[in-house]
Amino acid sequence: MIAKSGDFYPTVHTMIFQRAAQREFAQTAAAVFVALFAILLTTQLIRLLGQAAGGKTASEAVIALLGFAALQYLPILLSLTLFIAILLSLSRVYRDSEMAIWFSSGLPLTAWIRPVLRFTVPVVLAITALSLLLTPWAMEQRETYQKRMNNRDEAARVTPGAFRESSQGERVFFVEAVGGGEENTRVRNVFINTVQHGRLGIVVASEGYTEVAENGDQFVVLTDGRRYEGNAGEKAYRVMEFERYAIRMETAELRGSESSPKMLSTLALVQQPNPVNLGELLWRIGIPLSALMLALLAIPLSFVNPRAGRTNNLIFALLTFMIYNNLISVSQAWVVRGKLPFEVGVWAVHLLMALVLAVLFWKRLSVFSVWKQWR
Repeated sequence: MIAKSGDFYPTVHTMIFQRAAQREFAQTAAAVFVALFAILLTTQLIRLLGQAAGGKTASEAVIALLGFAALQYLPILLSLTLFIAILLSLSRVYRDSEMAIWFSSGLPLTAWIRPVLRFTVPVVLAITALSLLLTPWAMEQRETYQKRMNNRDEAARVTPGAFRESSQGERVFFVEAVGGGEENTRVRNVFINTVQHGRLGIVVASEGYTEVAENGDQFVVLTDGRRYEGNAGEKAYRVMEFERYAIRMETAELRGSESSPKMLSTLALVQQPNPVNLGELLWRIGIPLSALMLALLAIPLSFVNPRAGRTNNLIFALLTFMIYNNLISVSQAWVVRGKLPFEVGVWAVHLLMALVLAVLFWKRLSVFSVWKQWR
């Protein structure tokens, strides 16, 4: 069967537009993702470095915790990237008057749904895998790793040039420098402040090193120093000089904690359907659904007046994204408090946005119908 030239042209025209759209979606998404990912890493790195400087986080754990944080926020980041990339690409089509050619070929705005879905579905599947599987694992590993670093023994927590407090809060350590080479276990110019039975003790020594006894107890051995002991606010202090002074270091036992719903696997949430777990399950399901809905919302929202500013659509997109995610958070909170059944809360917000999507498409199609009749 031979196609008519009038039927062949729109088909070729559509294929060219769709291929160009796929390429532009991918290029814009890559640029947007790099920018957003850089912002995420920068903000998380600043926060972790601040915690490390304050002694709340071990400095050697910053890189690992940064990686776990990136995995935690990756589903939301990909969802926002998808929305912004499609919105910016289609807005550019409007500004360059390419959409007029699209309409002139007899194709309505709904014809964009197919190329958008072709680009969106693989990304949404990746977001689903991250939200349901990888993100809970990353949060569990982050919590376990951070606890393991915080529960190290006191000797391992000593850092040159910084004050460190023991896990029980009874000792404060300061070490000026650590010996290099084979003397990497030795420290110089040691200051230790202790409080025992209400009495204040201060120990200063020129050198120190760690030593393990036969029973496995760990000691910090100080050499050539002094110990000052007395009550705070009193002038009567006892001063002792020593050549060798050993302090037993308390080894912290690994303390467990109750698993947060955010760290539970999706299967565990389904097997333990209490309100808190159902609320977390609602959030995990809502992220990929919102990503798909936002990608479709970008089609009617991309309309732009060529004479208007280029940032208007982007600001409106960010507001739409924030409102959508806040509505999901509200639904999650209502499910946790028992105000909303899970079966209703998991779909309510998305059905509302689907209704908004239908209204926007109807409005744009009405404009297209009027423009076609006028033409």
